[in-house]
Amino acid sequence: MTPPERSRSSAAQGSIVLAVNPAASFGRSRGAGDKAAEYFRAAGWDVVVLQADGYEPLVTLVQQVLASDAEVAALVVVGGDGMIHLGVNALAGLQVPLGIIPSGTGNDVARLLGLPLNNPAGACQRVLNAMVAGGRRMDVGRVRAGGKTTCFAGVLSAGFDAAVNERANSWRWPRGKGRYNLAMLRELGSFRRIEYRVCVDGVCWDQGALLISVANGQSIGGGMRITPDALPDDGWLDLFVVEPLSRLKFLAIFPKVFAGKHTSRSEVMIRRVRKVRLEAEGVVAYADGERLGALPADIDVLPLALHVLA
Repeated sequence: MTPPERSRSSAAQGSIVLAVNPAASFGRSRGAGDKAAEYFRAAGWDVVVLQADGYEPLVTLVQQVLASDAEVAALVVVGGDGMIHLGVNALAGLQVPLGIIPSGTGNDVARLLGLPLNNPAGACQRVLNAMVAGGRRMDVGRVRAGGKTTCFAGVLSAGFDAAVNERANSWRWPRGKGRYNLAMLRELGSFRRIEYRVCVDGVCWDQGALLISVANGQSIGGGMRITPDALPDDGWLDLFVVEPLSRLKFLAIFPKVFAGKHTSRSEVMIRRVRKVRLEAEGVVAYADGERLGALPADIDVLPLALHVLA
């Protein structure tokens, strides 16, 4: 790996806190974390590496560092969308910026931000460049469900795609995006329409649907561009609804999603929103690929609430 030029000035304050998920993409991020720490140190930065045996212990470590008197120049997460989810919830509303070294399976938020995928050196250099240039700000989705408030960077899903996540997360094989696609085909055989109660910006209606998502980003499942025109910094969320359809129609539409060519279908509705309430029996919500809990859920947008090094 080509070492970077030393980019830290003597006036720069604080350390880079590097949070590494060893389980991301079935262990591939272990090497990415080591490479990132080496890269940042070669550029002249003090680096604090945080690792834990599980997601929740890592959340605790990050919270402890941010709550301490330590000077934090940036929190940089190494992993996939779940690690970005961790970073967003740690930093939303704070001045500490979030850096991202994508090394997960889906990397949908990294795609949204145009970051180098599975290229630790390139992603580290993007972080360093953004620390000099100032980075950018992006919107954050906020969801209240089950007595808990959570933020998300990409997409909240409640329906067929969330059920696919449930199934895929229970498997250890196959690895990578193929696991999600296989879980989708397995779930399709038994899935039935869901009867939702939807309230959008004060207007409510009953909606039969295969799935409903609320998107700050554009894609789920490693590049399925469900809301291809969504922007992460426009102060809006995109409501994505797929009405009930046959398995054959679903399989006909599915390949078009990767290119964002499904939006003209009559069964698909996309609508820009600021506040959404979703109600349905027995439906679990996921956001950034992380399980949140059962509906009902209230979702809104926090404009430009996150400083991201991208």
